Amino acid sequence: MRDKPNSGALPTPATFMNAQSAVVGVRGRDLLSTVRLLAVQGLKHPVRSSRHLLAFGGQLGRVLLGDTLHKTNPQDARFADPTWQLNPFYRRSLQAYLAWQKQLGAWIDDSELSADDRARARFLAAILSDALAPSNSLLNPLALKELFNSGGSSLFKGMRHLLDDLLHNDGLPSQVSKHAFEVGRNLACTPGAVVFRNELLELIQYRPMSEKQYVRPLLIVPPQINKYYIFDLSNDKSFVQYALKNGLQTFMISWRNPDARHREWGLSSYVQAVEQAVDACRAITGSKDVNLLGACAGGLTIAALQGHLQAKRQLRKVASATYMVSLLDSQIDSPAMLFADEQTLESAKRRSYQRGVLDGRDMAKVFAWMRPNDLIWNYWVNNYLLGKQPPAFDILYWNNDNTRLPAALHGDLIDFFKHNPLSRAGGLEVCGTPVDLSKVAVDSFSVAGINDHITPWDAVYRSALLLGGERRFILSNSGHIQSILNPPGNPKANYYENGKLTSDPRAWYHDARHVQGSWWPQWLEWIQARSGEQRETLLALGDQKHPPQEAAPGTYVHIR
Repeated sequence: MRDKPNSGALPTPATFMNAQSAVVGVRGRDLLSTVRLLAVQGLKHPVRSSRHLLAFGGQLGRVLLGDTLHKTNPQDARFADPTWQLNPFYRRSLQAYLAWQKQLGAWIDDSELSADDRARARFLAAILSDALAPSNSLLNPLALKELFNSGGSSLFKGMRHLLDDLLHNDGLPSQVSKHAFEVGRNLACTPGAVVFRNELLELIQYRPMSEKQYVRPLLIVPPQINKYYIFDLSNDKSFVQYALKNGLQTFMISWRNPDARHREWGLSSYVQAVEQAVDACRAITGSKDVNLLGACAGGLTIAALQGHLQAKRQLRKVASATYMVSLLDSQIDSPAMLFADEQTLESAKRRSYQRGVLDGRDMAKVFAWMRPNDLIWNYWVNNYLLGKQPPAFDILYWNNDNTRLPAALHGDLIDFFKHNPLSRAGGLEVCGTPVDLSKVAVDSFSVAGINDHITPWDAVYRSALLLGGERRFILSNSGHIQSILNPPGNPKANYYENGKLTSDPRAWYHDARHVQGSWWPQWLEWIQARSGEQRETLLALGDQKHPPQEAAPGTYVHIR
């Protein structure tokens, strides 16, 4: 018997935004136009609006009399404190909030707006209702308890945190204590050295951790949107150390954080840089080919590289490819993208070209609004209402270590989401060559996250279908980052697998096998079978043409 949540339904993350929303952004004027549409609807149909207003008034009257009309989601941590249910005042305020929330949704559904306009309106209503939740006020029972327990000091600490965030964090609540971590001290500590550098990247070779090693190297290509050390956090979470301890010669790309001088770096620039890194790995190890691993936008980069190599008849340089939460099929339905018309897309390109880069802090804001209760209001309560320091959490520190995107790559990504070019032969051109993924006859291993709000798993599944060669797809029961950081021994780790890749992700999921545990051992068995023979470990790093330079983590990772 398979144990699956929501059996029979296709699981989708409850979110309004995703990767393309963060790349394109949402303009304030587009949100205001939807507000105007809703106002016009209310004025044009006063009888319908009055009916919903009266219905809300009726529910409010019953709430004041003590009726409990609406149940809260048991997974909603905002109202987990028993006070929300046991105290008459708090129970009534919560029920009034839920009644307003549901009636607002019913009014939008009952309007004569088009399907797209209703989707935009629901998006705005969700953002508004989350912001106006009673848990976000000083009357939050947790805040009042902390106020009394601290003798009032929590209020002053919260005000100090708020002022600090207004001055130094673009007005958003800080998600992590930034003084608890340091790259090279307690993050990205696996021994190694930079053995190759070009203008865009540093290539790190790690010191072996096994008595024997496989001949064929593994080259990890992280996303350009973040720094590489998500693969090398603490020792128990380090994917790099997992690979090294199991005999894989492991190389890592560390991207340079671009500035306005690098505005012309586009996808072709990054593909050329990775090709140089591939050649360096081959020269250092003496292997004729490499195993590639790309995550998120890094997956798009290695796919484009393989298409380029195939067009040049040099695909023999790549033995296999692993894609972690990577979009190659960029067709995603999102209410936020309904705001993105041609003018919005061109405006986003123009802004980044004027600045030279898309600032990572701008993307971070959009990513935060993908899950506002988790990434904004949760810290609003903790930092300001409770007056506590944000947690010291390595993943959040990495997530807040923002990078920039050069304007040309930003424009390429906008076009990627606009045209979905990899879904057809020759739709994408890199380095002067057309890309046809169906001709990339390289074995592939793809991983998606069932709760991924950035790269939805069904789109990652469709991306795997675009590839040639022998394909394997695994669905991890977690989100975007936790799908990658899934070490053995994690009691929450589990995944779904089905060897038969059908054209419909729903059919695949329905027949998939639910497996308890991490997918890392499955990938390890798969990659070791494609890593050639084993030999005695070579402890020396680099070679004569690629001598060791700075010790890992190198210099590019420190550029802010």
